[in-house]
Amino acid sequence: MFTGLIETVGSLVSLRSGGDQAVLELVAPLPVDEIRIGDSIAVNGACLTVIGRQGDRFRFDISPETVARTTFAALQPGSRLNLERALRLGGRLDGHLVTGHIDCIGRLNSRSTKGNAVLLSFSLPAEQARLLVEKGSVAIDGISLTVNSVSTGGFSVAIIPHTLAKTTLADLGVGMNVNIETDIIGKYVARLTAPHAAGGGLTMETLLKNGFI
Repeated sequence: MFTGLIETVGSLVSLRSGGDQAVLELVAPLPVDEIRIGDSIAVNGACLTVIGRQGDRFRFDISPETVARTTFAALQPGSRLNLERALRLGGRLDGHLVTGHIDCIGRLNSRSTKGNAVLLSFSLPAEQARLLVEKGSVAIDGISLTVNSVSTGGFSVAIIPHTLAKTTLADLGVGMNVNIETDIIGKYVARLTAPHAAGGGLTMETLLKNGFI
């Protein structure tokens, strides 16, 4: 589990594919003495397992499912990557609960400035857009952000200068793709309420069955 607060930014060394797997190697100023083989690190929002390390270089296996659901296939050597180590039990949760399981790829539609903030507008599949709520949370390339507004097929966020300086969002241009993870709480609510919505609304039987009356 992660918080969406980026710890540092790394750089892609290589992404090698072969058969049913790929291996990603990156270089990053992470505390090597605190990272062990098998540890989880969110790389641009995707939870990956460390399989090797040497100095400030780290290697990760990537499954076909992860490659298909993320922007990893489009990365080039030198691409900057948002990195966050897994949340430790008892640690501060200053962002929101981020699982590291990417839901879909989003696309930046517009970028503008308002005061000291940069406004970003993204499009994404309607199936994921319905899970977003105004002033709720979303993770973009692993960054915990507050949703400003929501539409049928998109949403917008406002980025403060600190976030721009500490993440890869400053590199993001119109038309570029990002990894999107919607709020896990919203996903559970949607799953639990779907049977009732399909049944035509709230009924006395539903209230009785769930102990409300």
